[in-house]
Amino acid sequence: MVPYDRIMHDLVIRNGQVIDGSGAAARAADIAIDGETITEVGSDVGAGRREIDADGRIVTPGFVDTHTHYDAQATWDPELTPSGWHGVTTAVMGNCGVGFAPAAADRRDFLIQLMEGVEDIPGAALTDGIQWGWETFPEYLDDLDARQWVLDLGTQVPHGALRAYVMRERAIDDATPDDIDAMATLVGEGLRAGALGFSTSRTPLHKAVDGELVPGTFATDDELLAIARSIAEVGHGVFQTATHHPEVPDSFSWMRAVARITGQPVVFNLNQPDYAPDLWREDLRLIEQAQADGLNILAQVSGRPVGILESWSATVNPFMLCPTWGLIGQLPEHERLEELARPDVRAALTTEVPAVWSDFIASITRSWDKLYPFSGEADYEPDPAATCAGIAAARGVEPAEVAYDQMMSENGRGLLYYPLFNYSNHNLDHLWELHQHPHTRMGLADAGAHCGTIADGGMPTFMLQFWARDRARGDQMPIEWLVHRQTRQTAEMYGLRDRGLLAPGLRADVNVIDLDGLAVELPHLVADLPTGAKRYVQRAEGYGATVCRGAVTVLDDQFTGETPGRLIRGPQGDPR
Repeated sequence: MVPYDRIMHDLVIRNGQVIDGSGAAARAADIAIDGETITEVGSDVGAGRREIDADGRIVTPGFVDTHTHYDAQATWDPELTPSGWHGVTTAVMGNCGVGFAPAAADRRDFLIQLMEGVEDIPGAALTDGIQWGWETFPEYLDDLDARQWVLDLGTQVPHGALRAYVMRERAIDDATPDDIDAMATLVGEGLRAGALGFSTSRTPLHKAVDGELVPGTFATDDELLAIARSIAEVGHGVFQTATHHPEVPDSFSWMRAVARITGQPVVFNLNQPDYAPDLWREDLRLIEQAQADGLNILAQVSGRPVGILESWSATVNPFMLCPTWGLIGQLPEHERLEELARPDVRAALTTEVPAVWSDFIASITRSWDKLYPFSGEADYEPDPAATCAGIAAARGVEPAEVAYDQMMSENGRGLLYYPLFNYSNHNLDHLWELHQHPHTRMGLADAGAHCGTIADGGMPTFMLQFWARDRARGDQMPIEWLVHRQTRQTAEMYGLRDRGLLAPGLRADVNVIDLDGLAVELPHLVADLPTGAKRYVQRAEGYGATVCRGAVTVLDDQFTGETPGRLIRGPQGDPR
C-alpha cells in the first residue's frame, strides 16, 4: 500500500479561500483532483503532479449558466466565447423555443431566419458556419457528441424547430391533434436521447426576420399539456418559457398544469418592463402559492438591466431611421466615419425627424431620458442625471447632439446604453430583492445571442464584481450567496447533481479568481463570426485558472488549448 504522504494527485489547488457553492462561509482549504473528480477538500491533501497556488484568491465551482444560445456556435467554436472567458464550465442552450433541431433539409433557412430575428445572430454567419449533419434531434445530439469544447454543453428541444419539422409551412398556424401527437412524440424522443428540457416562446418580442412570431407563440393549452405528458413519461425535463411579461400572471394556469403533470421545474423569464414596473411582486406571489401547492415553478432573473448597446456599427443607433443615415449607413466603416465627421452631416442627423417604424424601435432609439453614454469602467447602475437628456440639459444643448458626440468618441466606436428591462426605478434594488428569493434562479445572460445589441454573456463575472464588491448605490450581496446562485442552484435546477459544489466525489469544475482584480472590459465589436460578421464581446480579467473535468482550460485569463468539455446527455446523478 502506498503511504499517504507519497500519493500524487493529478492537480492540487493550494492556499485559496474555498467558496464551495453550498452557500457556506469561505474557508481556507486545498483541493485535490484526480482525473475528472475532486478527491479531497481540506488540509494535508498531499502533493500534485501539477499545482496551482491560489494564495489571496477565492476558489469556486465552475459556473453553470442555464440560459445560453450556442446552438449554432457550438458547431464551430470550441472556446464558446464569451462564456469560456467568464468561468463557465457548464452551459445549457436551446432556450426560448429557438434552435436547429429537429431540422428537415427544406426548413433550415427558416430556422436560421428565426434565430436571426429572435436572437440577433447574423443569418449569413449561421448559413456559413453551421455544418448540417443531422435532421432529427437525436442526430443533432450525436453530432454534438463528436465535438469538444472548453466547457460542457447541455441542450433542450426548442418549440420553434419542433413545429417547423412537424408542421412545415404551417408552423405558425394552429396545430391539429395529429400535429400535437407528433410533436409530443418527438419531445419524448429528444429527452430520451439526452435533452435536458423543452423550451418555448410566448412573447411578441420574439420574431423572425420577416416579422412573423415564433412558432408556438399562441400554442393552445392542449399542445402544451401534451408535451408535458411526454416529459412526465420520460421522467425528466425542465419546461422553459419566455412569456410576455404582462401575461405572466394569466399564464400561471397552464404553467401550474404543466408542473403538476411533469413533476419537473417550470421556469419562466422574469424581467421588469417599464410599462409594468411592479408586476414582478405579483409574479413572486403566484410562485410562492404554486410552491406551497407542491408545484415547482421558478423565475429566471438577470443580474443587471437587459441593456441594448448602440453605436455606429451596431444593429441599432438613434439615427438609424433618419434620411441622411439611409444615404451613408451602408458605406464601409472608414468611409462612413469620414462622412459622420463632417459638420453638415452632424447637423443633419441631429435635427432630422426619423421615420416611424414601430413603437419599440422608437423607444430604444429616441428615449433620450433612458439612453446613457457608456464609457470607461462599465457602469450598469448609472445615475439618472447621466442620460443624454440629463447631460444635454446641463450643457444647454440638444440630447441628439450628446448622443452623436458620444458615438463619435473612441475613434467612432463610442457606446450608448439603453436599459430595456430592469431599470424602471433607475436603480437595481428590485434585482437585489429578486436574488434573495428562494424560488428565483440566476439566468438570462443570453451568451451567444444578441450579437449586435447586447453583451451580457459575461454576467457570471459581473455578479461577483458588482454585487459583492463594487455596488455603491445600494446593498451588496455576500460572495458565498452569489457563488451558490451560479453553481449548485443552477446545476440542480437542470438535474446536474454531479457538479456545482466543491466536494469529494463531484466533478472537478473549478475557478481560481482574484476577486480584488476581477474586471470586465468595455464591450466592443469584433468581426470574428463566420463570414466576418460582427458581435459584441466583453472579456474578463481576474481568472487565475478555470478547470473543467480536471483539465485547466484557462490560466491567467488565457485559454490553454485544452478542450475537455463534452455534451451532457440527460440529468446527472450525485455520484457520492
